[in-house]
Amino acid sequence: MAHVAKWKYKEVEELTSLLTSHPVVGIVEIGGIPAPQLQYMRAGLREIGVLRATRNRLLLHALEEAEKKVKGIKALSQGVKGQAAILATEVNPFKLFKYIKETKTNAPAKGGEVAKQDIEVKAGETPFKPGPIVGELQKAGIPAAIEGGKVVIKKDKVVVHAGETISPQLAQMITRLEIYPIEIGMQLNAVFEDGNIFTPDVLDIDAEKFLADIQMAARNGFALAIARAWITPQTIKTLISKAYREAFAVATETAYPTKENIKTLIAKAHTQSLALSSKVDEKNT
Repeated sequence: MAHVAKWKYKEVEELTSLLTSHPVVGIVEIGGIPAPQLQYMRAGLREIGVLRATRNRLLLHALEEAEKKVKGIKALSQGVKGQAAILATEVNPFKLFKYIKETKTNAPAKGGEVAKQDIEVKAGETPFKPGPIVGELQKAGIPAAIEGGKVVIKKDKVVVHAGETISPQLAQMITRLEIYPIEIGMQLNAVFEDGNIFTPDVLDIDAEKFLADIQMAARNGFALAIARAWITPQTIKTLISKAYREAFAVATETAYPTKENIKTLIAKAHTQSLALSSKVDEKNT
C-alpha cells in the first residue's frame, strides 16, 4: 500500500470543512493569472468569501468526503479542471458570477495564445506617422494604408478567429493599436447551492432583463387568472371586487333593488323622470 503524506490528509480535512461550512461553493479556474493580479483578486474576494487553491486530486477527494454531509455537492467535480480552487461564500450564485466577471481585465497578447473570441481591427485613423509601420501592419494581415498623410486602417477586419493561435507578429501589431485581447481573471466553472449545480451558461444573464421578464410573466399570469376566474391567494381580492362590480351593474341595469344600489336606482329613476317630464312639456308646447 502506497504511503500517503500526512499533510494530504490534513489538506483534505480542511477542504472538506470549507466545502461543508458555506451555503454557496464555487469551483474556479485560476490558471494563467499572473501572481500580482491573483493577489489583488484574493484581497477583493475576502469581502465575500474564502478562496482556497489546492491540487485537483485532493479537491476531488474532499468533494467525495463532503458528499457524506452535503448531498449533491460532489457534482462540483465536473468543474474541477485546469488549476482549480474553491470559492466558498454566502453570496448567491448569480451575484457571485457577476462579481467574478467584473473582476476580469484585458491584457496584451504576447503571441502563441489561442483567441477565445474573434479579434477584429476596426477601420479608421491610427496614431502612427507614415513609415515602416505600414508594411509591418500589412505583413501582420492588417489592411493599412497612407491617406492624407496619416496611417489608416482601410476596413474592418477579423485578424484572428476564435480558436486560432495569435502569432507573435500580429500580437505586436495589435498591441501597438491598443487592442488587448487576452482576458485575465478567474473562470467560474460550477457553483453549488441548496442541492443544485449552476453552470456559467445558466448564470450569465442580464439581471435587469431577467427581472423585467419575471415581472412581465407575473402580470400576464395574473391577468389570465382573473380572466379565467382562477381563485388563488393572489387573485381572490381582485376577483371578489370584480364580481361585486359586475353584480352591481346587473342589478342596476335590471332595476333589482338592494341596499347597495338603492340610491343609484333612485337617482337613475329621478333622472329618467326628469327626462320624461321634459319631453312631455315639449309635446304640450
